[in-house]
Amino acid sequence: MNELQKSLILESSSRFLIPQGVKVSYGTAGFREDASILSSTVYRVGILAALRSLKTQSVIGVMITASHNKVSDNGVKIADPSGGMLSQDWEPFADELANAPSPQQLLQLITEFVEKERIPFDGVRPAEILLGRDTRPSGEALLEAARQGVTSIVGAVASDMGILTTPQLHWMVRARNKGIKASEQDYFEQLSNSFRCLMDLIPTGQSKCDGMNDKLVVDGANGVGGAKLQILHKLLNVLDIEVRNSSQDEGVLNDGVGADYVQKEKVAPRGFGSKDAGIRCASLDGDADRLVYFSVLPESNAPIDLVDGDKILSLFAVFIREQLSFLNEKEDIKNFDKSRLGIIQTAYANGASTNYLKHLGLEVNLTPTGVKYLHEKAADFDIGIYFEANGHGTILFSETFIEWLEVRSNKLSSGSKGSEAEKAALRLLAVSKLINQAVGDALSGVLLVEVILKHMGWSIHRWNELYHDLPSRQLKVKVADRTSVVTANAETVVVRPPGLQEAINAETAKYTQGRCFVRPSGTEDVVRVYAEASTQEAADTLANCVAKLVDQFLG
Repeated sequence: MNELQKSLILESSSRFLIPQGVKVSYGTAGFREDASILSSTVYRVGILAALRSLKTQSVIGVMITASHNKVSDNGVKIADPSGGMLSQDWEPFADELANAPSPQQLLQLITEFVEKERIPFDGVRPAEILLGRDTRPSGEALLEAARQGVTSIVGAVASDMGILTTPQLHWMVRARNKGIKASEQDYFEQLSNSFRCLMDLIPTGQSKCDGMNDKLVVDGANGVGGAKLQILHKLLNVLDIEVRNSSQDEGVLNDGVGADYVQKEKVAPRGFGSKDAGIRCASLDGDADRLVYFSVLPESNAPIDLVDGDKILSLFAVFIREQLSFLNEKEDIKNFDKSRLGIIQTAYANGASTNYLKHLGLEVNLTPTGVKYLHEKAADFDIGIYFEANGHGTILFSETFIEWLEVRSNKLSSGSKGSEAEKAALRLLAVSKLINQAVGDALSGVLLVEVILKHMGWSIHRWNELYHDLPSRQLKVKVADRTSVVTANAETVVVRPPGLQEAINAETAKYTQGRCFVRPSGTEDVVRVYAEASTQEAADTLANCVAKLVDQFLG
């Protein structure tokens, strides 16, 4: 770095000093804090993004959002060239950068890191960053802080993409790095075109049976997703969607609304009640990267039948498995005999969903908790589907499989036009364009759910009957040091302290359909306990007994 570059960093960073006593940490959700103390952090993430862009010679994204947190919070995270999350090996540097106490120490950190990583400053390709924010009032000022961070690197360009859902920004980064048009309009067009294609391929006479109600009512969490869904709805006149709790309404972001609230509390969001009984309902979270469905029961206090991320995964898996079976009926399928469909879950997925998927003959893989592990594992398959119960997930298609599918589709259209195999190939290609392969996306997810339900001729009640969740209980046990618990096998087995796993096994064996695991929290000194059994009382007892065992072993 030359002297001009160094003085630019020193001068601009002196405008964004760290508030006294603030220490932040980059996790799965990036940095997330009360918005009033975040401007220095966001400024420094702007610098980080520009360095990442120079290192990868690619477009990088910076998203200002705190997802399902309360409106007074905000956050910032980076989208890597693939549209996925920031590479884990850069996370420690992100922490150091955000917490450097003075402009001089910040400059020293950057200088050392640039040297270590051999980041080119020769201007062959200047850094390019796409900036986005959600609807939070603090977003505009924080986006400006990010812009100033980016432009403190000589030649770096920051493009303000405006108010977006988090998945839209990730999609744009991925598209730009693939050389595809990547405006918000392009996003809407790709989703609406692929949705129409799937609608056109619905078997005749299938779209209206099994008591399916055409209307969908969506809770927009008083966030960005509701407004964007209304734009999509205008492009898709075939769908009957009513959006409530949109950001244009008077409600407060994530306050008694949103996918996180609905999934955790298992109650209807604000604005929904017994009048909605029998209607298909869905809920997005604050930045529209999570989606759950529900139906309101007729009782007056608006309890719900929840259709969570595990059930969304099961619906997608059933549909994709059906299309692959149509393709497999043709003998020359052996040209691509490595075609593999993988289902990826964490140990928190309800055991009934895992059993259901295995019963279908599907390959189910478990990973440690966290989207980054799920996404990474899904990429090992030709088609990888992952979801967490909270409604965050997507489908990944390998490039090799898509190329094969395109060739296959062309062959079938010339030799077997109108055959089930040709339609199946076209459906899979349309799904690969409709689903957001960069990250979980509630908007593309809701469109895919709707078209699959129409394809199957299923009501939400028929969908919810695929399997019945086993009763479960989650508890937290406070411990002196969470690192004293070490797990293996995707966090399902305790390796240390010795003897604890054997004690858990002995306790779990007493319960019908019992399953239990413990894992250390990633953020606080607690050990989390998850238990399942055939009745709620048994699941509660198992969780409490295992919590006592954890306490005995760790004190």
